Amino acid sequence: MEKSIRILFIILRLFLGGFMIYGGIQKFQSSPISPIEVLEKANKFCSSESEPTLQKILYISGAKQTGYFWQVLGICEFIFGLLLIIQFTGFIASLFLLPITLHIFLFHLFLEADEVSELIQTGALFLVNIVLVLKEKEKWKHLLWIKPI
Repeated sequence: MEKSIRILFIILRLFLGGFMIYGGIQKFQSSPISPIEVLEKANKFCSSESEPTLQKILYISGAKQTGYFWQVLGICEFIFGLLLIIQFTGFIASLFLLPITLHIFLFHLFLEADEVSELIQTGALFLVNIVLVLKEKEKWKHLLWIKPI
């Protein structure tokens, strides 16, 4: 039983790490977008029934327009994904990935709630991340619960 649980956690780390590495690489696959292109694309979705699509376009394009945020996010996803796959650094990587997986899940929850499959996928990634952090609670629980003297 102990061995199968260890194997399960290895599979979970590989699953989450693989998704993060893939997501990090994908951040560098698209070419930079100019502000004029963003405006032209956004103008196509200015009606009230297209508001959710417009929000997604403006949010992602805004992150790309900063000139650094989209790339930093991609680098972090890639590096933390690699660290997660490595046995020794898995715990620290799962801690660093927690806000990223939360952000990805919340993006899909609030801006793509109609995409149920993506919501389930990103929810699973966030849940796996939480499980990986909770698995190592002995390493960090002393930071939260102080024993009285």
